[in-house]
Amino acid sequence: MKSNAMRTGFTLAFMLLAGFVALTVTVSAEVDPASPPSARTRSLHVTKECSEYSGSAGSFCTITSSNIQRIPVGTRVYYDQAAGVPAGLLDSNVVLDAGDGNRALGRCTLDLTTGLGLCTFSDGIGDLAGFHARVAVDCTAECRWDGVYGFAKVD
Repeated sequence: MKSNAMRTGFTLAFMLLAGFVALTVTVSAEVDPASPPSARTRSLHVTKECSEYSGSAGSFCTITSSNIQRIPVGTRVYYDQAAGVPAGLLDSNVVLDAGDGNRALGRCTLDLTTGLGLCTFSDGIGDLAGFHARVAVDCTAECRWDGVYGFAKVD
């Protein structure tokens, strides 16, 4: 009888401990201290025109509207790789050049058939130091970037 009670006690203690561990893992997975607070992330809306873009490495598009003061109208987006490699895609490193040494570095991938894609930016220099963004690209009519951005603290 005593053995049965001890087994029941150990089982109950083990279940409580397992529940606590599961709860702790779930809470820590939902709250990532490394992720920036949502107050630091803002909406990004940009349009660009690409009459100067030839599809070759080094060609560019020009920003025609932007909701970010540090990315003014006239900012250029330079593409380092040629379109069509791999076939049907533009998959390129990009430089967002806002002039006067203000630049951000990123990567853009665009399906040339659908006109849809994704650009991400990871850092910059000058006024764009710490710039990071993730934007959906839609070039089905005019080329638009819609997504989120923020500025990481740069020491």
